[in-house]
Amino acid sequence: MSKMIFVNLPVSDLSASMAFYTALGFTNNPQFTDETAACMVWSESIYLMLLTHAKWASFTSRPLPAKGASEVMLAITCESHASVDAMNLAAGKHGGTADVNPMQDMGFMYSRALADLDGHIWEAFWMDPAAVAGAA
Repeated sequence: MSKMIFVNLPVSDLSASMAFYTALGFTNNPQFTDETAACMVWSESIYLMLLTHAKWASFTSRPLPAKGASEVMLAITCESHASVDAMNLAAGKHGGTADVNPMQDMGFMYSRALADLDGHIWEAFWMDPAAVAGAA
């Protein structure tokens, strides 16, 4: 079995969060989706599990972070500058927050951070592998 990552996030409104992540380019896997959780797919190795607060509590007794707190920033690759911009724009148009941190453009790497409906931060980025290899 290949290595995969399943990112679990507590969400306050499961259906709204599913719509938000669909707008960002994730697809839903209905096989692992019900009224308490939704499996959203980014790639064949990256999955996002959106969990209602009750479902989240069945996995851990630790409290949810306070609204506006940042517990983690998840970085996710995009195919181009334009796709980074499109994801950021989609976040703002669908109830999230675009540009929660300053945009970064280092030439070989370009990124913009956004927050979802519950304030979870994602850094969408593009990197030119040829430029990185040439810099080594």
